[in-house]
Amino acid sequence: MNRKKITIKIFSIFIIGIIISCLILFLPAGSIMYWHAWLFIGTFFIPAFFVLIYFLKHDPKFLERRMKFKEKEIKQKTIIKIATLIFLAGFLIPGFDYRYGWSNIPTFLVILSDIIIFFGYLIILFVFKENRYASRIVVVEKGQKVITTGPYSVVRHPMYAGAILMYIFLPIALGSYWALFFFISIIPFIILRIFNEEEVLLRDLKGYREYMKKVKYRLIPGIW
Repeated sequence: MNRKKITIKIFSIFIIGIIISCLILFLPAGSIMYWHAWLFIGTFFIPAFFVLIYFLKHDPKFLERRMKFKEKEIKQKTIIKIATLIFLAGFLIPGFDYRYGWSNIPTFLVILSDIIIFFGYLIILFVFKENRYASRIVVVEKGQKVITTGPYSVVRHPMYAGAILMYIFLPIALGSYWALFFFISIIPFIILRIFNEEEVLLRDLKGYREYMKKVKYRLIPGIW
Protein backbone atom coordinates (compact mmCIF):
# COMPACT_ATOMS: atom_id res chain seq x y z
CA MET A 1 0.00 0.00 0.00
CA ASN A 2 1.51 3.37 -1.02
CA ARG A 3 1.76 6.39 1.26
CA LYS A 4 -1.27 8.16 -0.28
CA LYS A 5 -3.55 5.14 0.25
CA ILE A 6 -2.26 4.66 3.80
CA THR A 7 -2.89 8.37 4.56
CA ILE A 8 -6.44 8.26 3.20
CA LYS A 9 -7.28 5.04 5.02
CA ILE A 10 -5.72 5.99 8.34
CA PHE A 11 -7.42 9.40 8.50
CA SER A 12 -10.73 7.88 7.39
CA ILE A 13 -10.48 5.50 10.35
CA PHE A 14 -9.46 8.42 12.59
CA ILE A 15 -12.47 10.57 11.59
CA ILE A 16 -14.87 7.63 11.86
CA GLY A 17 -13.43 6.94 15.32
CA ILE A 18 -14.20 10.49 16.43
CA ILE A 19 -17.75 10.35 15.03
CA ILE A 20 -18.51 6.99 16.66
CA SER A 21 -17.06 8.17 19.99
CA CYS A 22 -19.24 11.29 19.90
CA LEU A 23 -22.36 9.29 19.08
CA ILE A 24 -21.71 6.72 21.82
CA LEU A 25 -21.05 9.42 24.42
CA PHE A 26 -23.39 12.28 23.55
CA LEU A 27 -26.52 10.42 22.43
CA PRO A 28 -26.99 8.61 25.78
CA ALA A 29 -26.11 11.85 27.58
CA GLY A 30 -28.82 13.67 25.64
CA SER A 31 -26.71 16.82 25.65
CA ILE A 32 -23.61 18.29 24.02
CA MET A 33 -22.90 19.97 27.37
CA TYR A 34 -21.39 16.69 28.60
CA TRP A 35 -18.04 18.34 29.33
CA HIS A 36 -16.39 15.17 30.62
CA ALA A 37 -16.76 13.68 27.13
CA TRP A 38 -15.31 16.75 25.41
CA LEU A 39 -12.30 16.70 27.72
CA PHE A 40 -11.72 12.99 27.11
CA ILE A 41 -12.09 13.33 23.33
CA GLY A 42 -9.55 16.14 23.34
CA THR A 43 -7.17 14.20 25.60
CA PHE A 44 -7.30 11.15 23.36
CA PHE A 45 -7.73 12.35 19.78
CA ILE A 46 -5.59 15.50 19.69
CA PRO A 47 -2.37 13.63 20.61
CA ALA A 48 -3.44 10.77 18.31
CA PHE A 49 -3.60 13.20 15.37
CA PHE A 50 0.01 14.28 15.84
CA VAL A 51 1.12 10.68 16.39
CA LEU A 52 -0.42 9.74 13.02
CA ILE A 53 1.36 12.65 11.33
CA TYR A 54 4.66 11.52 12.86
CA PHE A 55 4.37 7.91 11.74
CA LEU A 56 3.07 8.82 8.28
CA LYS A 57 6.28 10.79 7.84
CA HIS A 58 8.75 8.43 9.52
CA ASP A 59 7.25 4.92 9.39
CA PRO A 60 4.08 4.48 7.28
CA LYS A 61 4.63 0.70 7.26
CA PHE A 62 3.98 0.69 11.00
CA LEU A 63 0.59 2.34 10.46
CA GLU A 64 -0.18 -0.20 7.75
CA ARG A 65 0.42 -2.97 10.29
CA ARG A 66 -1.81 -1.20 12.82
CA MET A 67 -4.66 -1.21 10.29
CA LYS A 68 -4.85 -5.00 10.32
CA PHE A 69 -7.80 -6.01 12.50
CA LYS A 70 -8.48 -9.64 11.53
CA GLU A 71 -7.05 -12.05 14.10
CA LYS A 72 -5.64 -15.36 12.88
CA GLU A 73 -5.53 -17.13 16.24
CA ILE A 74 -8.87 -18.75 17.16
CA LYS A 75 -8.47 -18.00 20.88
CA GLN A 76 -7.80 -14.34 20.10
CA LYS A 77 -10.94 -14.05 17.98
CA THR A 78 -13.10 -15.16 20.92
CA ILE A 79 -11.28 -12.91 23.41
CA ILE A 80 -11.59 -9.86 21.14
CA LYS A 81 -15.30 -10.40 20.47
CA ILE A 82 -16.22 -10.62 24.16
CA ALA A 83 -13.91 -7.78 25.23
CA THR A 84 -15.28 -5.52 22.47
CA LEU A 85 -18.87 -6.08 23.61
CA ILE A 86 -17.93 -5.27 27.22
CA PHE A 87 -16.01 -2.19 26.06
CA LEU A 88 -18.95 -0.85 24.04
CA ALA A 89 -21.35 -1.46 26.93
CA GLY A 90 -18.98 0.33 29.29
CA PHE A 91 -18.64 3.24 26.89
CA LEU A 92 -22.42 3.72 26.72
CA ILE A 93 -22.94 3.86 30.50
CA PRO A 94 -21.21 7.22 31.21
CA GLY A 95 -23.58 9.12 28.92
CA PHE A 96 -26.63 7.76 30.72
CA ASP A 97 -24.85 8.40 34.01
CA TYR A 98 -24.46 12.07 33.05
CA ARG A 99 -28.11 12.32 31.92
CA TYR A 100 -29.59 10.82 35.07
CA GLY A 101 -26.99 11.98 37.58
CA TRP A 102 -26.09 8.55 38.98
CA SER A 103 -22.53 9.56 39.92
CA ASN A 104 -21.10 12.69 41.45
CA ILE A 105 -17.39 12.63 40.72
CA PRO A 106 -15.38 15.71 41.79
CA THR A 107 -14.01 17.81 38.95
CA PHE A 108 -10.41 17.46 40.13
CA LEU A 109 -10.74 13.65 39.99
CA VAL A 110 -12.08 13.81 36.43
CA ILE A 111 -9.16 16.00 35.35
CA LEU A 112 -6.64 13.82 37.20
CA SER A 113 -8.05 10.76 35.42
CA ASP A 114 -7.59 12.45 32.04
CA ILE A 115 -3.98 13.20 32.96
CA ILE A 116 -3.42 9.54 33.87
CA ILE A 117 -5.08 8.45 30.62
CA PHE A 118 -2.67 10.71 28.75
CA PHE A 119 0.22 9.13 30.66
CA GLY A 120 -1.05 5.66 29.66
CA TYR A 121 -1.18 6.87 26.07
CA LEU A 122 2.44 8.06 26.34
CA ILE A 123 3.47 4.56 27.47
CA ILE A 124 1.79 3.10 24.39
CA LEU A 125 3.43 5.73 22.19
CA PHE A 126 6.82 4.83 23.69
CA VAL A 127 6.08 1.20 22.76
CA PHE A 128 5.21 2.20 19.19
CA LYS A 129 8.46 4.14 18.93
CA GLU A 130 10.46 1.17 20.20
CA ASN A 131 8.67 -1.65 18.40
CA ARG A 132 7.66 -1.09 14.78
CA TYR A 133 6.06 -4.58 14.78
CA ALA A 134 3.52 -3.67 17.48
CA SER A 135 0.40 -4.88 15.69
CA ARG A 136 -3.29 -4.91 16.66
CA ILE A 137 -3.38 -8.64 15.97
CA VAL A 138 -1.29 -11.45 17.42
CA VAL A 139 1.08 -12.42 14.65
CA VAL A 140 4.82 -12.83 14.02
CA GLU A 141 5.93 -11.28 10.74
CA LYS A 142 8.88 -12.06 8.53
CA GLY A 143 11.99 -10.29 9.79
CA GLN A 144 10.50 -9.58 13.20
CA LYS A 145 12.95 -9.64 16.11
CA VAL A 146 12.58 -9.68 19.87
CA ILE A 147 12.60 -6.15 21.29
CA THR A 148 14.51 -5.94 24.57
CA THR A 149 15.07 -2.20 24.89
CA GLY A 150 13.04 0.73 26.24
CA PRO A 151 9.84 -0.32 28.05
CA TYR A 152 10.47 -3.93 26.98
CA SER A 153 13.46 -4.02 29.30
CA VAL A 154 11.07 -3.45 32.23
CA VAL A 155 8.03 -5.63 31.38
CA ARG A 156 7.23 -7.99 28.51
CA HIS A 157 3.92 -6.35 27.56
CA PRO A 158 4.24 -2.59 28.15
CA MET A 159 1.54 -1.72 25.60
CA TYR A 160 -1.05 -3.67 27.58
CA ALA A 161 0.19 -2.04 30.79
CA GLY A 162 -0.52 1.37 29.27
CA ALA A 163 -3.91 0.21 27.95
CA ILE A 164 -5.00 -1.16 31.33
CA LEU A 165 -4.04 2.12 32.99
CA MET A 166 -6.27 3.92 30.50
CA TYR A 167 -9.17 1.48 30.96
CA ILE A 168 -9.16 1.85 34.76
CA PHE A 169 -9.33 5.64 34.69
CA LEU A 170 -11.46 6.11 31.57
CA PRO A 171 -14.85 5.77 33.33
CA ILE A 172 -13.79 8.25 36.03
CA ALA A 173 -12.65 10.67 33.33
CA LEU A 174 -16.13 10.34 31.82
CA GLY A 175 -17.75 11.00 35.18
CA SER A 176 -19.12 7.55 35.92
CA TYR A 177 -18.48 5.17 38.81
CA TRP A 178 -20.97 2.69 37.33
CA ALA A 179 -18.93 2.18 34.15
CA LEU A 180 -15.94 1.06 36.23
CA PHE A 181 -17.35 -2.47 36.45
CA PHE A 182 -17.33 -2.87 32.67
CA PHE A 183 -13.85 -1.51 32.07
CA ILE A 184 -12.30 -3.47 34.92
CA SER A 185 -14.04 -6.57 33.49
CA ILE A 186 -11.91 -6.17 30.35
CA ILE A 187 -8.67 -6.75 32.29
CA PRO A 188 -9.10 -10.58 32.64
CA PHE A 189 -9.51 -10.77 28.86
CA ILE A 190 -6.30 -8.78 28.37
CA ILE A 191 -4.56 -11.29 30.66
CA LEU A 192 -5.98 -14.19 28.59
CA ARG A 193 -4.76 -12.41 25.46
CA ILE A 194 -1.28 -12.10 26.96
CA PHE A 195 -1.11 -15.81 27.77
CA ASN A 196 -2.14 -16.76 24.24
CA GLU A 197 0.16 -14.15 22.70
CA GLU A 198 3.12 -15.57 24.59
CA GLU A 199 2.26 -19.06 23.29
CA VAL A 200 2.43 -17.68 19.74
CA LEU A 201 5.64 -15.75 20.37
CA LEU A 202 7.31 -18.80 21.93
CA ARG A 203 6.26 -20.84 18.93
CA ASP A 204 7.10 -18.42 16.14
CA LEU A 205 9.55 -15.76 17.35
CA LYS A 206 13.17 -16.80 17.68
CA GLY A 207 14.78 -15.70 20.94
CA TYR A 208 11.55 -15.02 22.82
CA ARG A 209 12.13 -17.83 25.33
CA GLU A 210 15.48 -16.33 26.29
CA TYR A 211 13.84 -12.90 26.55
CA MET A 212 11.23 -14.30 28.97
CA LYS A 213 14.02 -15.56 31.20
CA LYS A 214 15.68 -12.15 31.15
CA VAL A 215 12.53 -10.05 31.72
CA LYS A 216 10.50 -11.86 34.38
CA TYR A 217 7.41 -9.66 34.63
CA ARG A 218 4.57 -9.26 32.14
CA LEU A 219 2.81 -6.06 33.22
CA ILE A 220 3.88 -4.76 36.63
CA PRO A 221 7.56 -4.84 37.72
CA GLY A 222 8.03 -6.93 40.85
CA ILE A 223 4.45 -8.20 40.85
CA TRP A 224 3.40 -9.95 37.60
